[in-house]
Amino acid sequence: MRTKAIILAGGKGTRLASLTMKRAKPAVPFAGKYRIIDFALSNCVNSNITDVLVLTQYRPHSLNDHIGKGRPWDLDRSFTGGVQLLQPYKGSHDTDWYLGTADAVAQNLNFVRRGQPEFVLILSGDHIYQMDYDMLVNYHREKGADLTICTIRVPIEEASRFGILDVDESFRVKHFIEKPKNPPGNLASMGVYVFNYSVLEEAVLADQKNAASKRDFGKDVIPRLLANEAAIYAYPYGGYWVDVGTVEAYWEAHMDLLQYPPALNLNDRTWVIHTQSEERPPVRMMRDAVVHNSLLTDGAVISSGALVENSVLSPGVYVGPGAVVRNSVVLTDAYIEANATVDRCIIDKIAVVGEGAKVGSSAYSGSEGITCVGKNALIPPYFTIGGGCVLGTDLKRESYSAFPNKIVPDGTMIGYTQRD
Repeated sequence: MRTKAIILAGGKGTRLASLTMKRAKPAVPFAGKYRIIDFALSNCVNSNITDVLVLTQYRPHSLNDHIGKGRPWDLDRSFTGGVQLLQPYKGSHDTDWYLGTADAVAQNLNFVRRGQPEFVLILSGDHIYQMDYDMLVNYHREKGADLTICTIRVPIEEASRFGILDVDESFRVKHFIEKPKNPPGNLASMGVYVFNYSVLEEAVLADQKNAASKRDFGKDVIPRLLANEAAIYAYPYGGYWVDVGTVEAYWEAHMDLLQYPPALNLNDRTWVIHTQSEERPPVRMMRDAVVHNSLLTDGAVISSGALVENSVLSPGVYVGPGAVVRNSVVLTDAYIEANATVDRCIIDKIAVVGEGAKVGSSAYSGSEGITCVGKNALIPPYFTIGGGCVLGTDLKRESYSAFPNKIVPDGTMIGYTQRD
């Protein structure tokens, strides 16, 4: 049974605010030591799928550096299988930049058909979950399916964000509608598909000839296959899965890791999430430092009198004397100076929170919004940054000249504008 996996990893992730100003969504760090794409890659190798294509597009450099030749996932293979990173290039046609998920696959069919796969697994590179794809492919084969769609029940108020399915008693799909304004149900597509290779090739090539198509699996390819009475089945998934597509979802997924027992068990040695790890010294906690219900990664330093509570700290994070970090996600080499307070925040890599600064929901008016601080941004000493703020990347002291009273109100954006 020859299965090839395609990981779609070109997403801009615009709803992740400043976290994706300098990186693609699948490259965003997660859970201290990982990147989001590590979950799809690790699911592949743990499922004995070792022929993997990663299709990149938006700001691929961080992702390329992280995956490299695939050694942490045992995908650095010279002859058969392994991982290949593919990105669009300008050629003789105007459509070389991927127009949608189906177009990305169509433009790389020469690579997909290599090795003559029987089945093709199509995955999103920006979801957090653990799944045995071998069980999924066996289900697909036993059903005699042309296409199998992984599904999960979602809250009805969130169903408009997903493709929604209706199935019969055998789980054969009767109806499919992509992101309906008024969802008729809550059985949602996870964006994980298994195709018979022959069905996939025919479907995406036909889609290329349709001038009205958006070149998308959910909007175009699946509805057309269904109209042509293809055998499409739903695979019901009952585990933990989250699309960390917004600042709030990203923050909540980290808080899920701090539950007991955690919603996602990263300590399961039978299903290891592999990653490209840095060599860092052990965590250091100084005298009178206090840590409650948190994840600390190698190289973190918690100074005397500091408090870290209900938070996730990535490699090399420094928390200064008397500083407080609560309900927050702090990424690699961020620096929280003495007596600063960070609450309900996401602090990106090498950002600096100045001495005595107060950042987040409890700092200003008690807003419940998550404050997001961009990579390499500076928050000057003794500033107060409210809840739900978005601070862009590379901010300097002069970036705050509009706030002479040193108070930045809830919901303010500095150095960041909404992107399409």
